[in-house]
Amino acid sequence: MTSTATSAVGTTTGKTTWHRMRLWALAHAVDDLYQGLVPASVPYFVLDRHYGYVAASGLTLAATLGSSLPQPFFGIVVDRWRAGWLAGAGVGVAGLGLGLCGLMPSYAGVWCLILLSGLGVAMFHPAAGKAARDAAGDSATAMSLFAAGGSVGFFLAPALATPALIALGVPATALFLPPAALLAFALLRRHRRDSSGAAVAAARKGPDRWRPFAALTCVEVLRSTAFFGINTFIELYWIRHQHASRGLAGVALTCFLAGGVGGTLLGGRIADRIGLTRTIQLGAVCMLPAFLGLRFTPGTIAPLVFALLAGAALNVPFAVMVKLGQDYLPGRPGTAAGVTLGLGVSVGGLAAPLLGLLADAHGPGGVLLSLSAVPPFALLAGLLLPEPSRVGLWRSAAGRRRHSISTTACWPTTRRRTGPSTSTCTTTWCCGR
Repeated sequence: MTSTATSAVGTTTGKTTWHRMRLWALAHAVDDLYQGLVPASVPYFVLDRHYGYVAASGLTLAATLGSSLPQPFFGIVVDRWRAGWLAGAGVGVAGLGLGLCGLMPSYAGVWCLILLSGLGVAMFHPAAGKAARDAAGDSATAMSLFAAGGSVGFFLAPALATPALIALGVPATALFLPPAALLAFALLRRHRRDSSGAAVAAARKGPDRWRPFAALTCVEVLRSTAFFGINTFIELYWIRHQHASRGLAGVALTCFLAGGVGGTLLGGRIADRIGLTRTIQLGAVCMLPAFLGLRFTPGTIAPLVFALLAGAALNVPFAVMVKLGQDYLPGRPGTAAGVTLGLGVSVGGLAAPLLGLLADAHGPGGVLLSLSAVPPFALLAGLLLPEPSRVGLWRSAAGRRRHSISTTACWPTTRRRTGPSTSTCTTTWCCGR
């Protein structure tokens, strides 16, 4: 290896995981902040604008439709035309739509702006998921930082929005315009710098495996349904079933969301130790006792522990599924991210009306009990997931090559590749020669 190449390797490998992922983790937090601000602001539209419940649910539907259904199509655009600029543009559009909706007097205008904000969220995820994976390489821990950013955004949304909306009413949404503008500028500048030739785009080899990807999508949809169900009804469960105060109900929601952040970070570390598919299966196994404990533990304080554990169990597989989806579709990383990170996360919101009918018939406790049927099906789908056998060739931002050698295809020989590793290979796809 030449001295120039050695210097490039040293520069890249010297970067810490946080240094490589901090921009993408922050961008994901800001982007999903706008996704979380919609349900946080809807009650204040009801109070200030006197919207009915149907109109209020229509605003939530606009955000869900905008952010979920278009994401696979944006993923195709990212893969086909390398439209990495969609990450920066998406954050900007998400913030613009949400920020201006409180200033729009008509319901139709508010609905369209919230739909526009959802489209911005959909634009962001495929491009950002692809770029974040390029930065993370094969580290599930690094990808967990990116995924946890989204959980942090959801977590902060009600905490930041509620005081502002109480003080200023719905026009306070305009206060959330600056973060989107700043992050959009930073991401577009990063994309322009990378496109100038200073960085080499990540490339992977291997066939696209659609069957395991379909099973992975099933796991993600089931997880998303359970997440949205608990996120929607956990406060009502504390108030109406446990007869707790609204403050304590808010604490229950906080515990659930905080557990989600911790579970996302923990899942990446677990996956680097025991493997991707085992981590997904472990998350499904842990969901069931957490859900049952949340539903059947008596009192108002003790179930808070299970609210925390339920959030953690649901999110342990989150970053792992984003990474595994791109392993199954190495030729379509943007499409994979659009499904696992985008559609799979938000599609659970489409089940909200059915859960609402169930709540009308059996109360919030009935919803939580019905969600206990999700983990067994998630585990069955998780058992269909094979561990990726081919990781292929990755190029980092500095242009160095990362070789991940399949144990089924590579065997020791006298032919050795150069570099600090002494691994050997008999196939051309493995070492990219």
